[in-house]
Amino acid sequence: MNNGGDPQLFKETHQLSAWRLFLQTYRRVLDELSDELEERQGLPLAWYDVLIQLYRSPEHRLRMNELAGSILLSKSGLTRLIDRMEKAGMVERASCPTDRRGSFAVLTPRGEEVFKEAAPIHLEGIARHFTDHLTPEEAGTMVAAFERILEALVRPAEKVSL
Repeated sequence: MNNGGDPQLFKETHQLSAWRLFLQTYRRVLDELSDELEERQGLPLAWYDVLIQLYRSPEHRLRMNELAGSILLSKSGLTRLIDRMEKAGMVERASCPTDRRGSFAVLTPRGEEVFKEAAPIHLEGIARHFTDHLTPEEAGTMVAAFERILEALVRPAEKVSL
């Protein structure tokens, strides 16, 4: 019995290298961006993510389930996050007139102010830690590749909203 397993399973291909480097880069860039927002603005990156999603949405509001899907949090994780943000005055909940069980997360004027203060810091960090290291052609290649991967992963019902 070979204790090392099948050597083919561990052979590093360009595709596996891309995957490994994507994960390493993603984690490191997120850590840097998170640390900078926390240090300079006192704002957790997850809070910023909620603020930008709401800011970009019509009427600065999103259904809670849509928000959870766009920031990749579970419904319960989002509920706890929105609770904290609501206490800080950055968001508020509003009932959904067409669905008694549903509710909206709504950006408050305070939340918009915090977002607008934090956005330049976050964009500077994205440039410094990510986009400044890419040529326009490389960025275009990444966009095309990630769009293709995402398209393959999106369920048919979700494709309607993309």
